[in-house]
Amino acid sequence: MPAASTGPLAGVTVVSLEHAVSVPYASRLLADLGADVVKIERPGGGDFARHYDSACGEVSSYFAWINRGKRSVMLDLKDPDGLAAAHRLVERADVVLANLGPGATARLGLDGDTLRARRPELITCELTGYGDGGPSSGRKAYDALIQSEAGLLELTGDGPVTARTGISVADIAAGVQVQSAVLAALLHRARTGEGATLRITLLEALAEWMHQPMLYALGTGTPPPRTGGHHASIAPYGPFTCGDGVAVHLAVQNEREWVRLCTVVLARPELATDPRFATVRERVRHRDALHAELHRRFDELTADELGALLDTADVAWSRVGLVADLTAHPQLVARDRWHAVPVPGGDDVPMLAPPVDSSAWPAPSGHIVPALGADTRDVLAELGYSEAEIDKLAG
Repeated sequence: MPAASTGPLAGVTVVSLEHAVSVPYASRLLADLGADVVKIERPGGGDFARHYDSACGEVSSYFAWINRGKRSVMLDLKDPDGLAAAHRLVERADVVLANLGPGATARLGLDGDTLRARRPELITCELTGYGDGGPSSGRKAYDALIQSEAGLLELTGDGPVTARTGISVADIAAGVQVQSAVLAALLHRARTGEGATLRITLLEALAEWMHQPMLYALGTGTPPPRTGGHHASIAPYGPFTCGDGVAVHLAVQNEREWVRLCTVVLARPELATDPRFATVRERVRHRDALHAELHRRFDELTADELGALLDTADVAWSRVGLVADLTAHPQLVARDRWHAVPVPGGDDVPMLAPPVDSSAWPAPSGHIVPALGADTRDVLAELGYSEAEIDKLAG
């Protein structure tokens, strides 16, 4: 049986036909809220994201991140008995998620239309690359391809150099949309008794996040420039190296902060009214000259000294951190946000608690990252299979 849960989704069973990042991220968010998430994996390796790298024992950093708190059931959906077991499992589910290849769920009889024809109260959500209809329907899609297709690569980089973002932002955008849609559908069902057939596309999930640069490009006739770590539309807003070689990222959001930066930090109040820098548009237009003026002062200061002056001026700033140092971030440590999570074949790894603190339910505890098929026998027993039947299906 699944571990007892006290989250708001306690008692909700989610069956997920998932791989890679997008839907697994969504189902992990649901597991964090207390749902019993049963992940169906194929024999011979399971979810291919298990093997992206070897950073976390027997599983990849990707897999460890987005699969804690789930139960792994290994079923061969190409075998009639394995497929029958999957259908039997779905009959007891509240929510069914999928991001298999184009047309795969329909071929298996596990698509939303087929399942909800039998069970109208069921909630199904299928994520595809491009959706039904249109010239791209049926094409495979992956994160970096969608970043490119939606125009994100055009924005990301420095000068003539484009870059993929350092995280799987298209997958994450889609995963958040899946979770949000499922929560809304659960509320709809609680009010009406009716389930929902949800369809989401990777392209549209990221295109939603691309509205601002799209509107900028349409309104100005040119896309936002690639400016490395600096903001394309606001200045000064980005990382600056101090005299001790440590970088500080500062953000001036309005004219009041710009005046305080000039007066308190730079000790040059006349810069605030310099025609080149008097408005945010002019500061962006004269970014190179602006940065030169800032570095005249920042080169004289250590990062600690600059940070103290920025605090005095009430200008937002941070140090430029390293990803490997995140677990030691003093704010996260002071707030006890890191917890050790077991992974298959390796030492416990640090995982961040969910970023939302609630007075109504506690943060999840006791979650682990499942080994491939670790819960197959338990789940099949819950479905009423005999020991002999389980032996045959579990291989």
